[in-house]
Amino acid sequence: MILLAIDWSSVGIKLLQFILSFGILVILHELGHFLTARWFKCRVEKFYLFFNPWFSLFKKKIGDTEYGIGWIPFGGYVKISGMIDESMDKEQLQAPAQPWEFRSKPAWQRLIIMLGGVTVNVLLAFFIFIMIMWTWGDRYIPVSNLKYGLFADTLGRKIGMQDGDNIIAIAGKPVKKVNSIGTDIIMNEATSLTVLRNGRKVELAIPTGFISSLSKNRLNGFCTPQYPQIIDSVPPIVKVLEGNVQKGDTLIAMEGHPIKYVTDIYRDTSLRYVLAAKQVRLTFKRGNDTVQALVARQEKISTGIRYKSPEDILGYVQINYTLLQAIPAGIHRSAETLVNYIRNLKLLFTSKEVKVQDNLGSVVSIASVFPSEWDWESFWSLTAIFSILLAFMNVLPIPALDGGHALFTLVEMISGRKPSDKFIEYAQMVGMVLLFSLMAYALGLDIFRMFR
Repeated sequence: MILLAIDWSSVGIKLLQFILSFGILVILHELGHFLTARWFKCRVEKFYLFFNPWFSLFKKKIGDTEYGIGWIPFGGYVKISGMIDESMDKEQLQAPAQPWEFRSKPAWQRLIIMLGGVTVNVLLAFFIFIMIMWTWGDRYIPVSNLKYGLFADTLGRKIGMQDGDNIIAIAGKPVKKVNSIGTDIIMNEATSLTVLRNGRKVELAIPTGFISSLSKNRLNGFCTPQYPQIIDSVPPIVKVLEGNVQKGDTLIAMEGHPIKYVTDIYRDTSLRYVLAAKQVRLTFKRGNDTVQALVARQEKISTGIRYKSPEDILGYVQINYTLLQAIPAGIHRSAETLVNYIRNLKLLFTSKEVKVQDNLGSVVSIASVFPSEWDWESFWSLTAIFSILLAFMNVLPIPALDGGHALFTLVEMISGRKPSDKFIEYAQMVGMVLLFSLMAYALGLDIFRMFR
């Protein structure tokens, strides 16, 4: 039954975006190691997208390097001669070091090679965010534009919110953007909200447990903007069985159930049966008239009618940048993304409400954040975000990650003593066990959430 309820077309689009984004990040990250290794005349034996235990989906040898695609989409790797890495190839280390091997290079060169992937990921994030700012600019719905207020969902009602409220401050700090409300509450561990209700300010206390629930729900079930459903277009796929629908019509009822805002569909539980029907009778306001139409459903609950977006109805702020202006704006967005991520990591260790099991996710969680319809702006924004996060995670001083190798090299440069191959080998094994255990745990959490 769970499988039948899944919209597989949306899953497919999300999966394609994830594979493309992840592929770009992994290839460019490994290219950073590859180019620096070749720069210092190291031999690169393998360059792989994804891991390939036992067999490869594709492989081709060009010169000294085998290029290929593995079948486990958890990352990628380059195998550099004379280096203890994911392959755990120890045979070549038993022979004397050769000039083309990683271990024969000076420490400063090895450090640059190890940080090559992280450097490329940072530069990639800068580049993508700069291009986003230049191409699309910055667009958001300001809180002051919520003329219909917010819909108070289950979590919102628990703290005393009412439909039509407008959140104007979190812990005394003014709110600027609608889409940052939930994140701001969690990141600031807020204990109070200020809402505008019928023209007057009302203070609402945030009780213990609320942030935990909000985090566990991935910001869902709290509040969302209210706005009327106004038809933007009627594509040819729409099957109107009776009556007619036109651009500009405002939906006011569904099978006789009054609908003022889009969120009324979620509030009225009796509409669940209506949404399961193969056709639905809709009532629209057209000028001073009221018209009805019987419309067939296309897929799931969709009639195919396209309604105006909240941005079109509520209005939005658009900030455009020239290319020169986009450069500092893109770098600032990259830094802001990294700072917020570090703050979120800190909460996992310091907050009593933000828990690891509610926030940790595997590739399944990563793929799920991509939109169900192809949107290049969202795609590149998410790719840039994941690029800066990948850089940060890889630079952590954990064996098996770039940061672990870099740490050992820095210790060597400072102390003048190189760690033994045996020590690095054991450290690599411990690091890999920790990483694979964490990945398995994260995947298990995602599977549990799916069935929950």
